[in-house]
Amino acid sequence: MQIRVRCNCGEGSCEEWGVIELQGVVEPQPGFHDSLQNLHIGTLCRPSSQEVYTFTVGYHELTGSKVPLKKPMVVLKKVKHPDGESGCKVELQVVGVIRHKILFKNRPKALIFKPQITSRGRQKPIMLGSFPSNQTA
Repeated sequence: MQIRVRCNCGEGSCEEWGVIELQGVVEPQPGFHDSLQNLHIGTLCRPSSQEVYTFTVGYHELTGSKVPLKKPMVVLKKVKHPDGESGCKVELQVVGVIRHKILFKNRPKALIFKPQITSRGRQKPIMLGSFPSNQTA
């Protein structure tokens, strides 16, 4: 079976994505196990002048940094095209390229107060299984 990979974004202009690497396990509450897609798990912030990121999950705050990947990865989308008698043809479309990750390798700092979103830096909500249109960090 042949699977075709197609890139619509042109050479060198694919959307830039990033990966968030955490040490440990993110466990949702029991009521969310059936619907993990678009589940809000935390807020990612980066002050505008630094390469240090903070990730706030509930009452815990993690501090991390942007690290380049040794080998870039691509984000693919599977597309099926009906093909008459023989079933369907499968094609993979390139959605984006991942060239860096945000690494959180230290233990979280406990927050004593309720976490508040500040307007000092750029902020993005982190969702499980979602594919927002702008993935740059």
